[in-house]
Amino acid sequence: MQASPIHIPTVSNDTDWDFCFHLSQQAKIPAYQERDELYYSSGSGESEEDIKAKEEKAVGYMALPKEKLAHSQKKITQLIKKKMNTEANKELIRCVILSRIIFGEEHWKCAQALASLAYGYLTLRGLPAQAKKHAESAKNTLLTWKGSTASNKEKKEILEALVMLYYTLGVAWLLQNHGREAYFNLQKAERNMKELKELYKGGVRKLQVSEKDLTIALGRASLAIHRLNLALAYFEKAIDNVIAAKGDRTLDLVSLYEEIAQIEQLRRNHDQAIQYLEQAYSICVSLFTEVSPQTAEASALLAKAHAMSGEAQHRDAVEIYFIKSISAYQATLGPADYETLTTIEEFCKWLVQNGEKQEAYKLLKASLKSQVISYGDCSEKVAETFYNMGRICFAKGELRKAIQLLQKCLMIQIFLYGSEHSKSRDTKDLLTLLQRASNSSSRWRRETIPGRRNCLCKGPEV
Repeated sequence: MQASPIHIPTVSNDTDWDFCFHLSQQAKIPAYQERDELYYSSGSGESEEDIKAKEEKAVGYMALPKEKLAHSQKKITQLIKKKMNTEANKELIRCVILSRIIFGEEHWKCAQALASLAYGYLTLRGLPAQAKKHAESAKNTLLTWKGSTASNKEKKEILEALVMLYYTLGVAWLLQNHGREAYFNLQKAERNMKELKELYKGGVRKLQVSEKDLTIALGRASLAIHRLNLALAYFEKAIDNVIAAKGDRTLDLVSLYEEIAQIEQLRRNHDQAIQYLEQAYSICVSLFTEVSPQTAEASALLAKAHAMSGEAQHRDAVEIYFIKSISAYQATLGPADYETLTTIEEFCKWLVQNGEKQEAYKLLKASLKSQVISYGDCSEKVAETFYNMGRICFAKGELRKAIQLLQKCLMIQIFLYGSEHSKSRDTKDLLTLLQRASNSSSRWRRETIPGRRNCLCKGPEV
């Protein structure tokens, strides 16, 4: 089945943009009409006092867009707090249009509004392509004004906008799997942040993009370009900053410990990775108790970290943390929840790898009913479970049961993907192999059963 194209709005086809532009005309048209009247009347014999009065009236109309801009800027904060992201994005578009009316397209205030809109498309709407488009359109104007302004106050605001702009570009590139471009832009954000700190003499007021956000993004970009030591340094810095600001038991540390553990695993420092995940687990237990989805997730990651070490002394820990995770998920999210079933599946794979096939089979069989409830009889998850159960039976030498399970799996796969899909073909090939082995085994058994030997012809008795 052909996938529907993803709609990414642009300035020309974004309905939000059109909607807000239409509303903005209410602010723009009165001043335009007044100017027309003013120019017409200047040659109509009106007195100088009348012309001056009309000029003051025209200027009064221009106060309206400024008031609307201030109102929209306040409204954005309120809408974000209420999680009304689409509406907040509409207000950001309105701010761009009003800034163009008030300041002109080449003013840094207009570019600042565009940078905010780009950040909004990234963080509120999850549209990196649109975010990049608006950020790029604001960049040159901000850089020009940065180099030419003499006002410290203006320069601070421009630097703040540039930090947000380069952060937006960096994260947008990262989301599109372009690590090098992401790192390049995030470095620029870091340099502008440093310059901003110097202007503020070390103490920077609260920014839209915090130093912690920027440091974490730099760590992720470093990881994307496989600079593991650099990524580690950035995450260590982020952790130190969070501990200094909020203490060592804050929830902010959990995701940081989990990401830095991933880096240590890639560096093959499994013991260090386990230590970081133990700290994350401890914070989750203290903040949410042992029976919570957050602690269940931390427990599952800890189980997988112990398993990745590949050392025999970690086997007990793998079982303990997997069982804790499954129990917590079942108690809080239910036995049919995606997280519960996924964790059971991961535990079963580990059990099979470590020779505990019977235990894995029991767990998969017990979870099958929950999978049918959650995903339906003919779902990918159910097919995968039948496949895994069939493989376990095959490994145990139970060919008949393995064939039955794989036949069920194949029926679902053909229904979902068709008979020519790679998954269907792989299952069919395995099934054919098992059926041949089963037939050979049956013939061998028939030939070796007592009383079923081939009879020899006997001659006539003498």
